[in-house]
Amino acid sequence: MKRRLIRIFLRLYSAFGPQYWWPADSSFEVIVGAILTQNTNWGNVEKAIFALKEKKLLNPEGFFKLPSRRLAGLIKSAGYYNVKAARLKNFIKFFFTMYKGNIKRMGSQDLMILRKQLLAVKGIGPETADSILLYALNKPVFVMDAYAKRILCRHRLLAEDTTYEQAQGIFMRNLKNDAGLFNEYHALLVKLGKDYCHKQTPKCEICPLHGQ
Repeated sequence: MKRRLIRIFLRLYSAFGPQYWWPADSSFEVIVGAILTQNTNWGNVEKAIFALKEKKLLNPEGFFKLPSRRLAGLIKSAGYYNVKAARLKNFIKFFFTMYKGNIKRMGSQDLMILRKQLLAVKGIGPETADSILLYALNKPVFVMDAYAKRILCRHRLLAEDTTYEQAQGIFMRNLKNDAGLFNEYHALLVKLGKDYCHKQTPKCEICPLHGQ
């Protein structure tokens, strides 16, 4: 398993190069993006991020003071905007209650303790929590998403009924415990999923992993 995972990583890195993910100007922007990207594509999230930046509200203090209704209007492009506004407000309440709105303070918390705390925030599930941990706080945890699971299933590295934690564990047990590696690997799988390993019509014959 370890050798296969490493071969996949090297093949993808050779094909695509470094992905420089997550694209953001601050850790807080990554957190907001991780919540907004639930059930939508990144293009829609970018529009919402731009709207928040334009109003100079993409910062913890701005979010804390921002009325939910106005926040919902600004993130409308991301879809489910009322639900996502509530989730963002839930996070910001947690952020100020537990960490005084300080990213460095939150980042200094133990990984597993912080993960448990994030999962207790209404609207934040495992994928979103792990995205925050890895991409915003540089914590060594692998993010599993639909792209990664689809690719691993098609290469018979896991079954369709594998849970999030079980699938995540395949990477965590077999790869070096390194945030930079987890970051790049996940980003490369997302790239492969978007460009080749489509849900309905995969481009298997020209896929960089063809024959793996």
